[in-house]
Amino acid sequence: MFFSGDPTTRKRVDLGGRSSKERDRQKLLEQTRLERNRRLWLRQQNSAALKIQKYFRGRKVVEVERANVREQFYKNYGKDCHHVDRHCFGPDSEFLRQLIFFVNAWNMNDFSVLVETCRFIQHFVRESGDVVELFAGTDYLSNHSLVVYRLKRLSFACIQAIHHNRNQLKDQLLMTGEEPSASTAILLQALVLILDPKLPWACKTVGYLLQRNVFSLFREVILTAKENINANGSFGKVSALEHVLACMISHVGQSPCICTNVDPQWSFSFQILTIPFLWKKFPYLKEVFASRSLTQYYTNQMALCVQNHANVLPTDMLNEFPGYACILGNILETTGAALSQPDCSFEMALDLAAVTTFLLEALPPIKSSSRESSTVGEDDMIIGDESVEIVLDDNLQQQITNAIDSRFLVQLTNVLFGGISTAHGSHNEGPDDKEVAAVAAACAFLHVTFNTLPLERIMTVLAYRTELVPVLWNFMKRCHQNQKWSSLPERFSYLLGDAPGWLLPLSVFCPVYKHMLMIVDNEEFYEQEKPLSLKDVRCLIVILRQALWQILWVNPSAHPSSGKFISNTSGHKKHPVEAIQSRVGTVASELLSQLQDWNNRRQFTPPSDFHADGVNDYFISQAVMEGTKAHDILKQAPFLIPFTSRVKIFTSQLASVRHRQEAHGVFTRNRFRIRRDHILEDAYNQMSALSEEDLRGLIRVTFVNEFGVEEAGIDGGGIFKDFMENITRAAFDVQYGLFKETADHLLYPNPGSGMIHEQHLQFFHFLGSLLAKAMFEGILVDIPFATFFLSKLKQKYNYLNDLPSLDPELYRHLIFLKHYKEDISGLELYFVIVNNEYGEQTEEELLPGGKNIRVTNENVITFIHLVSNHRLNFQIRQQSTHFLRGFQQLMRKEWIDMFNEHELQLLISGSLDSLDVDDLRQNTNYAGGYHGEHYVIDMFWEVLKSFSLENQKKFLKFVTGCSRGPLLGFKYLEPLFCIQRAAGSASEEALDRLPTSATCMNLLKLPPYGSKEQLETKLLYAINADAGFDLS
Repeated sequence: MFFSGDPTTRKRVDLGGRSSKERDRQKLLEQTRLERNRRLWLRQQNSAALKIQKYFRGRKVVEVERANVREQFYKNYGKDCHHVDRHCFGPDSEFLRQLIFFVNAWNMNDFSVLVETCRFIQHFVRESGDVVELFAGTDYLSNHSLVVYRLKRLSFACIQAIHHNRNQLKDQLLMTGEEPSASTAILLQALVLILDPKLPWACKTVGYLLQRNVFSLFREVILTAKENINANGSFGKVSALEHVLACMISHVGQSPCICTNVDPQWSFSFQILTIPFLWKKFPYLKEVFASRSLTQYYTNQMALCVQNHANVLPTDMLNEFPGYACILGNILETTGAALSQPDCSFEMALDLAAVTTFLLEALPPIKSSSRESSTVGEDDMIIGDESVEIVLDDNLQQQITNAIDSRFLVQLTNVLFGGISTAHGSHNEGPDDKEVAAVAAACAFLHVTFNTLPLERIMTVLAYRTELVPVLWNFMKRCHQNQKWSSLPERFSYLLGDAPGWLLPLSVFCPVYKHMLMIVDNEEFYEQEKPLSLKDVRCLIVILRQALWQILWVNPSAHPSSGKFISNTSGHKKHPVEAIQSRVGTVASELLSQLQDWNNRRQFTPPSDFHADGVNDYFISQAVMEGTKAHDILKQAPFLIPFTSRVKIFTSQLASVRHRQEAHGVFTRNRFRIRRDHILEDAYNQMSALSEEDLRGLIRVTFVNEFGVEEAGIDGGGIFKDFMENITRAAFDVQYGLFKETADHLLYPNPGSGMIHEQHLQFFHFLGSLLAKAMFEGILVDIPFATFFLSKLKQKYNYLNDLPSLDPELYRHLIFLKHYKEDISGLELYFVIVNNEYGEQTEEELLPGGKNIRVTNENVITFIHLVSNHRLNFQIRQQSTHFLRGFQQLMRKEWIDMFNEHELQLLISGSLDSLDVDDLRQNTNYAGGYHGEHYVIDMFWEVLKSFSLENQKKFLKFVTGCSRGPLLGFKYLEPLFCIQRAAGSASEEALDRLPTSATCMNLLKLPPYGSKEQLETKLLYAINADAGFDLS
């Protein structure tokens, strides 16, 4: 090695941080570990090989021994069992011992021997009639162990033989025991004799079969038979297979019973009840299962295990026959009989509600062509990118919906609520455990029922044939007053988790009570105070308001908690807590809105009771912005926000749209030339030619008087206001024929408008645009609409309670029919209605073939609501539709939905109260030398206050162009009202002038009159001159 020039000896350092010795140690340990694992794997491999070889040798030895025993059996008894007598079945005989040792279901010779053996059993039993003596001799107690062992093995061998050869014997599987040549019937009939529940070995034999999962074998046998039904089979007779199943299910759960518990996956419920339309094939089995004791036992077993074992339901059927739907249909079809029995227990009803609730929760919604739009829930299904929507078979859907009929609902609720009083003396005590369990079971079942089944079949029954509403209300009222909502039982925890206890009761109470309110009449609600007293309704409003605020503002999204779902549907639905919370938010807001309508008809509580306590300036500022919680509340439950706050939001939204519109167009493109004596025709021709974009823009108007001369004045907005007020007065005049008046002088579309105007629908479109333009520009017009017509602007449906405003006499007649106690068919009424427009009578059917359908006590409610629907909805549907189309050109639906019909009328026309002169004075500016303390100003306000309401409205129209002030007060008048001195001096010539105005500036030009009398005379003359804008 060469010298490097460095005499020092430097130590080499490993920059890796470890010495080479340490690296070698780690490598050695790793190699050792790998060697140890390899040796362990070799030992396991050798051990497994030894076990396989041992098993193979053992089975081979057993097969050899079986062959030897089989050969010996043939020698002793013959291949066709010719040498068999009754003594061969006794405990001392080798016959059964040898047979159960070698018999193999795969061997056809063994199968034949087994069939002949079962034939002999039936023959000898028929001869003697004693099964016990045949197998045990005269002393069963000393031989019972041997006898039970032999019969257990023999029974299982018979079932195995049928199962293995089911495809070859498919035409015999459903034969009766009376068929002498059918081998399957012979085997099954022998099983019936052996498994008779009265025999001493029945319990141990059935228990053995259950441990061998025979119900799974029976399932495959039944499904094979299901595909090969012989049309010429024994209809009306009980098949042998059905007898065997009946014997087995009749034993299970009976007392005394020492059967061991079976894994639910292999039980009768999971294996047999999941076969679609089981009872159609086995009607006798249905009768046996429907007995109270069996139904109660199996329902209880399913209630204990269905939630934890739902994922192991059989999946051997098509997707349209899921196991949870089949088991639900079969259970519902049989439990009605058990519920109808007087000794049906409360515990069974609880178990049944728990099972059906869980299974219904797994179902996809069952749709109906006439399903109500208010139900809940079309957004409850969330379809993922990879999930497949499950659609049930139509017949299976029909089985489930037919089972949950009115009778079932009445029976279930009667059993659950049977011991619960609806009139507690004291509300200081909360509900007991039984009441909580009953309410939880009923509400959980009905909640998932509402989400799954068509509602029109359910609601009327729940509302009028059960105690659901009074029981739930009593429960909720006491919980609310005690400020403690009871938590639901654990069996329903998958629905709610740790959600508040009021959520589930409200999800059921709200839609049912809402349905009652659609049917109840005004006398019942206000006078008789049915179904709830007005005091209770006020309490209910508080509960609903607090619940909505909690759901929508405090806790708008539920936090999922642990819950068990059926795997093949869990990807399709929201988490149950989120689904219930979403539903309660919807149904509670609908009910609260409906109660507000009742309060508007006749006030029974202050309007402020509907307002949430937490609405403040911050909330209002958030409500304007889309995507915020406050904005969502504004859309879903606007009544929680005070009316004035909603008006501010509405006006700000309109102002924002107008501002954007003005930014696009600097110059006014739309100028109307209107003849005062042809105002409607000119407005229709010119306004109908405008596009939707032009309608949003500014419109300037020039009036032409009766002499064809343009009136003085430049339209700065005031002339347009006057135009809008005049055109609306003319267009909505009943003399024109487009609208009619109710007895209260409220306007609604004339059903016979087409008989007067050929283009009446185009006129309604124009009038909708006209009204929308007035609202868009913030111009109040004096047009009192009927409430049922304003509902059409909100796209709502009118009901019986809206009829008094249209036809009080018809309403009284319908209420008379509703409460008629005698036979209504004697009145000779049919499902037809006669229309009388301008002397021309036409008859319309309320139902197809209605002229042949007589009104009876059973269908009178339907008749009453069809008549109401015809008058309130059907007759004006075309006119309302075209009016709405024109209206929505400028007014967005979400804007109108912020207000109810009463509030909408205020938006259109303002308050009907007298003019608030003090408010106007506080929001007035002065110019030209006038000020608030000037003597002329003091006289002016005194004179204005002394005017009649009519003259005050004329004055307001004179100075602003509109006879009504801003909805929120004169503070919101733009620009503020101003009084300007009209003459520089108080000369006689100046004082002889009349007051003038500039409506575009909301300006009054007032000369300095010397006395109050003079001021009053001049002002009255000016506002009553009706001189157009020539005085401006």
